[in-house]
Amino acid sequence: MTDSSQDFFNDKKEENPLESHTSGNYQLRVDISDLREAVNRIKREASKVIIGQHDLIDLMIAAILADGHVLIEGVPGIAKTLTAKIIAKSLNVDFQRIQFTPDLMPSDIIGTSVFNPKSMEFEYKRGPIFSNIVLIDEINRSPAKTQAALFEVMEEKQITIDGTTYKMEAPFLVFATQNPIDHEGTYSLPEAQTDRFIFKIVIDYPSLDQEEKILKIKNTNKQHLNLDSIIKAFGADDLAKYRDLIHDIHVKDELISYIAKIVNETRNNKSLYLGASPRASISLLFSSKAFAAMNGRDFVTPEDIQYMVYPVLRHRVLPTPEKEMEGVSVDKIIKDLLEKIEVPR
Repeated sequence: MTDSSQDFFNDKKEENPLESHTSGNYQLRVDISDLREAVNRIKREASKVIIGQHDLIDLMIAAILADGHVLIEGVPGIAKTLTAKIIAKSLNVDFQRIQFTPDLMPSDIIGTSVFNPKSMEFEYKRGPIFSNIVLIDEINRSPAKTQAALFEVMEEKQITIDGTTYKMEAPFLVFATQNPIDHEGTYSLPEAQTDRFIFKIVIDYPSLDQEEKILKIKNTNKQHLNLDSIIKAFGADDLAKYRDLIHDIHVKDELISYIAKIVNETRNNKSLYLGASPRASISLLFSSKAFAAMNGRDFVTPEDIQYMVYPVLRHRVLPTPEKEMEGVSVDKIIKDLLEKIEVPR
């Protein structure tokens, strides 16, 4: 987690959002009790295996509720893939893992037409992308033409082969990981593809205390980790119901304007070469609504929006060459941008 976003996350943990913005007599207009309990079940299952990484888990759950794909970036060995697998396994839906490599072909992902000598016709054999949750490990390890195979399916949730369109079964989500350090044999994702991810989550090493806990667990646990033992939190039908509830979360007009101003500022900021698209505004809106529901509220606060700004924007904007040469991070630019905009109350 980068410094600027981590400071805000730490501040958020010092207060209970529900207590900060509701009174004892407040009555929820939208019943989100089942949703919140389902979220807590996922967190409980994840905490059995994962030490720390609370923000990663929260953001991945928010992405699921907001119907968005997730890009996770971090150095090897900090449980990126493991966390994604646990979150996916905690849902009662189909799951596939694809390891991206330099020799991976588009047909290895989306499938191909195979000639059947019995019927004397070509039959389409589906690839591993046909699943509810797809974990793509090291997405930047494959060349551009293989990455491009994901363009249509991530945006339109369908595959077109030989003029025939195949719809993906809902829900359909892509969790992708990448290593920012090792550049040899990697291929940077184009902006058009990174924009299809609702979040880019940047995670860092565990703290000293967390690492000691990891070592103690590994030292005393003789059994191999069995992900199949993870208790399912909810299924596809429940998720569809929870996503409908997310749409009902109330957002004041002042907060709609606040989101628009934030995204618009990225297009007029002297430190940024490329600003965010309207897709960023929509992502910020629905992820904020999801986060509000996860915290037991049926309304969005400015703090929800500020929490989501970094993962929503950091992969959608590009700093100017001058700022890159100065070593100014994207998160620092976003932080300065936020400070310029009046927060509605």
